[in-house]
Amino acid sequence: MTARRPVIGITLDHEAGGPDRYSRFPWYALRENYMSAVATAGGLPVALPLFPQLASEYLDQIDGLLITGGAFDIDPALYGEAERHSSVTLRPVRTQAEQAYLAAAMQRKMPVVGICGGMQLLAVALGGTLIQHIPDSFPSALPHEQPNPRDEASHAVHVEPETLLARCVGRPRMAVNSSHHQAVRTPGRGIINAVAEDGLIEGVEDPTLPFCLGVQWHPEFGIDPGDRSIFSAFVQAAGEQE
Repeated sequence: MTARRPVIGITLDHEAGGPDRYSRFPWYALRENYMSAVATAGGLPVALPLFPQLASEYLDQIDGLLITGGAFDIDPALYGEAERHSSVTLRPVRTQAEQAYLAAAMQRKMPVVGICGGMQLLAVALGGTLIQHIPDSFPSALPHEQPNPRDEASHAVHVEPETLLARCVGRPRMAVNSSHHQAVRTPGRGIINAVAEDGLIEGVEDPTLPFCLGVQWHPEFGIDPGDRSIFSAFVQAAGEQE
């Protein structure tokens, strides 16, 4: 008998409708490589609609949670800041739903991976804070919104030893892509697992949970060998759920 693939729930982006868009009405979106990265790692990817009131019921059907990235930001009010930088773009429907999924998954000790904005949401859930706009706060920082294509590396990150990320990838450095104008300022009760060459935080995790990992880059592109290792370890952890 073939073993059952662990079911990985993947959050969707939420787009407003318009006359020149996919639909005149609101619609969901997701890059294909999120799904293919999970499937290649041995998981069964399924899309999660943005229904916070149904988060618990959806989590009854999955073994692991993947919170994706997107071209939007976390509301600064969620990490205690009253002022909002002019560059900040909000998607409250999406954020509310992802908060509900994340909280329920963490309560169940379900394996979680947060990518880019998903990592930032994880940091905030752990009591951390964000840099609202890197160029203003750190003018000498690397170009974290890289000018080259997103399926190419932009810079390297140092992987902190003795972290979950280090155990997943088995290497001290990784070449990563970069598509963000915000970053984690403080990790709250989480710990830092990766740092960019300019000192900015590139990953956080919750050491009190069996598998709760966030990375700022997009491992679904598979640029570094460690990227596939992240998905493999995640799917394996999801398969070990009772």
